[in-house]
Formats: sequence, structure tokens, C-alpha cells
Amino acid sequence: MRLLLLCFSLCSSAFLYAQSTGTIRGTVVDAETGEPISFGTVRLVDTDRGANTDIEGFFNFADLEAGDYIIEASFIGYQTAQSSVSLDAGDIEFARIALSSEDGIELSTVNISARREQARSDVQVSKVTVTTRDIQALPSTGGEPDIAQYLSVLPGVISTGDQGGQLFIRGGSPIQNKVILDGMTIYNPFHSIGLFSVFETEAIRSVDVYTGGFNAQYGGRTSAIVDISTREGNRTRLSGLVSASPFQAKLLVEGPIKPLDPETGNSISFLLTGKHSYLAETSKQIYQYAISENLFNVNPDAMLAAEDIGLPFNYTDIYGKLSIASGGGSKLELFGFSFTDDFTVPTVSMLDWANAGGGASFKVVPPNSSVVINGTISYSDYEVNLLETDGDPRRSRIANYRALLNFTYFGLNQQFDYGIEFNGFNTDFEFANPIGITIQQEDFTTELHGFLKYKRTLGNLIVEPGLRAQFYASQGTLSLEPRIGLKYNVSDNFRVKAAGGIYSQNLISTQNDLDIVNFFSGFLSGPEEALLSPDRTALASNNLQRAVHAIGGFEFDLGEKLSINIEGYYKDFTQLIELNRNKLTSAAPDFITLVGDAYGGDISFEYRGGRLFLAGNYSLGWVTREDDIEEYFTSFDRRHNVNIYGSYRFGRGNLYEFGARFNFGSAFPFTQTQGFFTQPDLTQNPVVVDVSQENGQLGVLLADTRNGGRLADFHRLDISLKRKFEFGRYSHLDITLSVTNTYNRENIFFVDRITNQRVDQLPILPALTAAYYW
Repeated sequence: MRLLLLCFSLCSSAFLYAQSTGTIRGTVVDAETGEPISFGTVRLVDTDRGANTDIEGFFNFADLEAGDYIIEASFIGYQTAQSSVSLDAGDIEFARIALSSEDGIELSTVNISARREQARSDVQVSKVTVTTRDIQALPSTGGEPDIAQYLSVLPGVISTGDQGGQLFIRGGSPIQNKVILDGMTIYNPFHSIGLFSVFETEAIRSVDVYTGGFNAQYGGRTSAIVDISTREGNRTRLSGLVSASPFQAKLLVEGPIKPLDPETGNSISFLLTGKHSYLAETSKQIYQYAISENLFNVNPDAMLAAEDIGLPFNYTDIYGKLSIASGGGSKLELFGFSFTDDFTVPTVSMLDWANAGGGASFKVVPPNSSVVINGTISYSDYEVNLLETDGDPRRSRIANYRALLNFTYFGLNQQFDYGIEFNGFNTDFEFANPIGITIQQEDFTTELHGFLKYKRTLGNLIVEPGLRAQFYASQGTLSLEPRIGLKYNVSDNFRVKAAGGIYSQNLISTQNDLDIVNFFSGFLSGPEEALLSPDRTALASNNLQRAVHAIGGFEFDLGEKLSINIEGYYKDFTQLIELNRNKLTSAAPDFITLVGDAYGGDISFEYRGGRLFLAGNYSLGWVTREDDIEEYFTSFDRRHNVNIYGSYRFGRGNLYEFGARFNFGSAFPFTQTQGFFTQPDLTQNPVVVDVSQENGQLGVLLADTRNGGRLADFHRLDISLKRKFEFGRYSHLDITLSVTNTYNRENIFFVDRITNQRVDQLPILPALTAAYYW
């Protein structure tokens, strides 16, 4: 309550002060396409006021004295432009500045980049912003750049490999990472072949990855946030791309419905993307050597062999967006999507999932108010089914309804954000464990969230406190979660930063930390039944998953091209909830609680100089869980992780681009096998085992120490070479030769405990890709 009163007082005093001053706000756009220019530099000439545009090209100067001003906007690769504004007391003036591209400019001639300026003015603890250009510069499997492959090279991010599509971010499991697309929650963003996501790279405007310590504007997860924004369609002409590779084919079409009006800035445009996989067909001819009989475990009596099946990864992704934009910064966007995935091995198993939905988002920039309003309304429906030879049900469905409304007030050296969010979801889950006990849940739950975040610049210090209140209706629980972010600019080239907070969530995955290979991932709401605390000595005080984050670090700028970031982190998972999939009787609880820790640090560097881009990072981390029996390392506890990646443009007109990426990861833990035993059929009643007639099924005795062993270290090199062919002003063809796992490293995926057969991840995969842009 005191924080609310304080924020109200600050806003009231700022509003009264604003009556004697004025505000200049606006957008910076590309003069030819009308596309917003993100992270551009804007300054008021002959004053000390400067700012960077946000992801939508928006800027704001508040609390200005009445008078005449000259606004100057600039960005890498564009000619600097100016606009004059006459400001009266109490007025809010809007300026739309269009920048024309500058031919032949080299990045090495630019002394101060937008990234560097943004680092000085924002807290940005444990945050990485990724653009389409970054993703495309990274060597990619099949020559198809994808955010799934780029996320795996970021500091603190651990990937389980080529198959399964799971990312673990600074000790958090996939269910603890929230993936957002244009304000919608995406429950399964990665396909069964973990090399590709559901997102189309060329449709992405930016990706903000928070590996921890995120502030109050985000909630509902206890580890990390991946916030993806797509761009509007081309506002001036019909354009697009078509590409094909042995892995997939894709199409993107965009253009104006109502072309951009240069005078008013009004437009209506569309963007439509789609891709479909062909690996199941092409692998039978091109990649037969990559098909593992051990992975598929094909029945020897079946008519089909592994080479007849191919690599059975099938997916289709469609996304569409309609954008209605005004020259005053307001806009309305309508969007919809359909993502499907199918992983089928005949006579063995069939897994498929589908995710469809849509919604609307809006941004309102009132001409007479210092508050900017934006919001989203969305709906999605995700369903996954797994059918194996035993015929037992394994299915999960979650339908999500989400509405959020946010407000942003801009003042002199300050910004105040606040908002509300409604989140509701239906869950329908059925799962049969190995001994025939079925666990079911069909539920509807609602959540109501509110947040406050205040940013203040005090000289060289940036302070960003926040508070999030989350009410979980099904639990009858209110969670108050203070957050804080700090940055101190010791000098122009050295910054100290810190962040932390309390986090909670009410969503549970059917996977748990003991899984090594599991393509089936269902979702459940938090249980309403009473739960025992992790030490099993008392009832848990609430049925939420909770965590506390503490993060600190440093940023160095060594010259104008090289930057270094060092961060240490600690995540205390004070309560985790898992599905009790090994329950032996129907009376046993469906859920269990445990606690955990994740701590470590990473160091990363980035060099951007002319034709060369080079980046890398080293992460050191520990991830543990503890129940009432023991403390153990999780199956994704990778002690050391190293990434080095970059690209170099060369040749006449920089038409060639060479890229490389190398990843080393120390071994994952696993629970060792101690022996075997004959397991009777427990589904029979009474249980009768006639050892003279049958042996029963072979069971496995695990070692006493959970995850006490380690598999093998992982390392892989990927390279690519791209040649660009230009056909006039707008059209060009990119031919890319890529080689994944260049030196054919045999990286272990898992070992079958019964047969002791090893299954490796994908071997060397060369590919040739063609992409035509018009």
C-alpha cells in the first residue's frame, strides 16, 4: 500500500509540473518502407537531452520548457535527419522523422552504436536483445537460420541437443521459462527436432531474452522470459521470400493494403508466413547414414526398416498479421497462428501436437496525455498426444485466455509503468504410468495480476524498483513479489549492475528433472489438494512454485568495437512441484514438492568491427534439486559451457559471408545402472508370477546415488558460406552451403539401459539452401 501511495504521489506531482512544461514525442522510421527504426539515437540540438528509440521506433522528451527545438535522429546506415518543433507550455507535440538509407556505409565508420547507448541508459541485467540480422549471421543447420539455434549460444542457456527441443536457462527447466509471441504465451515453441522453432526468422523484429532477474512487467514464471516481437508487413510495396533446403521450404509474403501516406504516416499492411518440413522424405535419399535404428527401436518383425522411415520429423507453421498504423504512433494489430508437429515411428510410437490461436494488440498514443497505453487480447489452444505400443493414454491439452493492459508515463529522467493482466486456462490431462496407474486432471483456473515499475535516473545511477501482485484464484493465494534493478555508470565505458526479486507460477509440466529423453510434454495447473512440504514434515504453506533471484555484474567497453559482460547469479527455488508419475497406488499423491538451487556465472564478449562480427561466452553453473531423500544434480546440470561464433563478410561488394559456431559442453549427469531383476505384471490382480512358465519383464535396478554418473562431453563445429546474387534494387538470391557437425563428432544422446546400445545425436549434415527475396 505504501508503494502504491508513493507511486501515486510521484505521478501526481509530475502531472502538476507538466502543466508548465511540454512534451515532444515521435517515431523514427525508414523513409522508403515506413518500418520503425529500433534503437536509433535522437537528441535535441543545443541541449543535453538525448534518447534512444524503442523497439517500435518511439521516443519521448518530457518536461521541456516552452520554445523552439530541433530534433536530430540518426542510425547506422542512414543519413542523419532533423525536424523543427515549436512547443508551448502544456503542449504535447508529435514528430515523425524519416531517415533515408546511406549507400556504401561501413559499420567501422560508426563511432557510437545504438547498442552501446542503450546499455548506458537501461538497466539490462541478464538481458540479451537479438535481431533478425543476428540470427541470420549465425551458421544454421540446413542453412535455415532459426531462433532455436541462436538461443542455444547465449550465455547461461543449455540445450539438450538436436532432438527434443528443450532449453534450460540458468538452472530453470523449460516449464519455468515463459515464451511470448506478440503478447501471446506459446506453450511449446520448439519442434521435436530441436533445431527449429515455430517462429519465422524473417518475420521477427526483435527477441528480448531475460535469463533471470526480470522486473515486474513479467510474471507467471520462476526462471526466464523470451519475449518475441514480429514486425509489420511492408507498407509501401508487395514483397517477400521463398526458400528451400533438404530440411524445409518456407514462404513469406507481405505488403500494403492501404499504402503508406508520406504526409500522415497512416497505413494498413499484412504479413503472412508459412513453412513445412521435408526431412522425413529427403533423409531417405540424402541422410540415410543419419538414421539410427537404436533411436527408433523398430520391431524386427515389422515390414519397415529404419531407412524406410527416414528422419520422421514433420511440422507445419503458419502465422499471419494485419497492422493498422497511424502517423501519430497509435496502431492496431490482428494476428493468428497454427503450429503442428508430428514424430511418428510405425509400430513403435506416434507423437503429435498442435497449437492454434490468435488475438489483437493495440498501442494508443494520446495527443494530449503523457501516458502511452498498450494492450493485448489473445487465445491459444495447445494439445499433445503420445501413442505407444502399450496403448495407454498420454495426452494433454491447455487452452489459454489472456488479456493485459499497460500504461507508461514519461517524465524528466523518469518513467512509470503499470498495468493489469487476466490469465485463464483450461487443462485436460490424462497419463498412465508404467504400472498402469492413471493420473487425470481437468480444471479451469484464473489468475489476476497487477504490476508497478518505476525507473529513475539520478546522475550516473539508474534505479528501477517494481512490485508485482499475483492472485491465483484456484489456490486462493495472493503473491506479492518485489523486484529491483540497478545500474551505475562508473564511466562511459564501465558499468556496474544488479537485479533480483521474488517469482511464482501456477503451471506444472509433466516432465521432471529425471527425464533424459522425453518428447511428451503436457501442462497442468497447480494442484488444489493439500501438499506436503519438501521435507515431508508438514503441509506446504501454498501450492505455488516459487523462486528468489539475485544477480550482479559488470559491463566493459574496450574501445568502440569490443564489449565484455560479466554476471554472477543465484536462483533459490524455494518450492517446486512435480507430477508423481511413479505413484504405486491410487491413494498415493498425484504431486510431490521439492526445492532446488541454481548458481554460477558467465563471461561474454562481442566484437563488431566493419566486416567482422565475433562473439563468445563461457558459463559455469551448478543446478541441484532436493527432496526428502537426497540432494542431487539435475539431468541438465552442465558444469561448463563454451560458445564461440561469428561471421565475416568479404569479396567485391561484401557479397560473400562466412560464418562459424563452436559449442563445448561438459557432460550431463545420469543415474547409473546397478543391476536387473524380473518384474512381474502388476496390472494383474492378484499378481501371480510362475517362474517355471515365464520370466516377466526385465526391470532395472538404479544406483543409490541419483545422477551420480556423467555421460560424455559435447562439442560441435558448424560452418556456412553464403553468396548473394543481386537482381536490381529489391531482388536478390542467397545460396548457402552449410555443414553441421563439421568434423562428425559422435555426441551421445542417451544409452538404452536394457540393450546397452548407444544413441548419438545427429552426425555431419551438409546442406545447400536457396532463398530468393523480392
